[in-house]
Amino acid sequence: MPSPDSLRGSLTSEDVRRHNLGLVALALTSGPLSRSELALETGLTRGAITSLSAELIEHEIIRESDRIAPEGRGRPKTLLELSATDVALIIATLDADRVEAVVSTLDGQRLGRFSRRHGRPIGDPGPVIDALALVVSEALAHAATIGRPLADLSVVVWAPVGGTPAVVLADTDLGWERVDVIGLLKKRLPRLSAAQIPMIADTSVAALEEHADAGAPDHLVYLKSDSGIGGAVFADGRPLTGTAGWAGMLGHLPMIPDGVLCDCGQRGCLVTVAGPDALLAATGLTQTAHDVGLDAALSHFVAGVRAGAPECVAAWAEALPHVARTLQIALLTVGADRVVLGGYLASFADDIADELARIAVTAGRTMPPRVSASRLGPDAALLGAERAARLRMIDTLLG
Repeated sequence: MPSPDSLRGSLTSEDVRRHNLGLVALALTSGPLSRSELALETGLTRGAITSLSAELIEHEIIRESDRIAPEGRGRPKTLLELSATDVALIIATLDADRVEAVVSTLDGQRLGRFSRRHGRPIGDPGPVIDALALVVSEALAHAATIGRPLADLSVVVWAPVGGTPAVVLADTDLGWERVDVIGLLKKRLPRLSAAQIPMIADTSVAALEEHADAGAPDHLVYLKSDSGIGGAVFADGRPLTGTAGWAGMLGHLPMIPDGVLCDCGQRGCLVTVAGPDALLAATGLTQTAHDVGLDAALSHFVAGVRAGAPECVAAWAEALPHVARTLQIALLTVGADRVVLGGYLASFADDIADELARIAVTAGRTMPPRVSASRLGPDAALLGAERAARLRMIDTLLG
């Protein structure tokens, strides 16, 4: 999230005030804080926190907690906490293997999680949306049972998204072209017909969470592979999006001249040699993915490489140089020196760091990039979508 100071040059005073109100409320989603702690957390002055918290209390968005926090040798300080926490936020996710719906609260409590595999029917969105509707129905019923009215529902898809209303532009993992996921979901769940349901690309929210977790560096390349290969590139602290939202689609950089035809229409894309489908096919694990799921099959692949299984070692040895060259291209394009790896690639962070060091630019005493595995794991996109839902909720409460 941009700092308060970085916004002041381009926004009106009302924009800045509203942003800062949201900043304070969002800081409290992780738990109660004193006014002094809020000042440290948000970078705002103590005087600003006093004024903003008074306004949020007046709007009944936050309240003073019964709990008191001792601070140093001074007198105890009253904690502030969110007051509008008795509602449900539902995040539904749809990837190449399964659908899931998670019920949580504004302050981050997880109330329920519902999941099922959809069988990956290539080219046919019907069965996938049927499964999505089922887990969303289960989540809605659970929220109603525990007395939590729905405040926000959003859908995260492992594919590029665009348009108004948003649609999936293409999903090479499922063989989709343009698919109106939200429209199809509403046909199956008519009670949602009037609801505003945002649809979000997984990399957009996962990348923001990973960027924040890495300390919000100005320049960073994020590469992850859990179904296909996706990612994001940050320059000057912001993710690049491009004219059609395709920036950062590093899995479709054509790395091998006249290589295998990719589902995107190009030849030799990174995903054709280092994507999960390619690796599982090369190691005889495609049936494992069909039987027990993509995540489990990739775990078998990683374990095979670590155990020295010849077919797994050979497949990774072929993929590794292409992964490193893709990252090198992205790093040099924006002048970045940080890489965060997600999905199965996180397990090979050391291998990738070594290969990047081997091919790194040596002129000008340039140091090899710092490479780290994601600390957020497979829930990075979910965490990012929950944060986005909280921001929407806070914005709604502010009126």
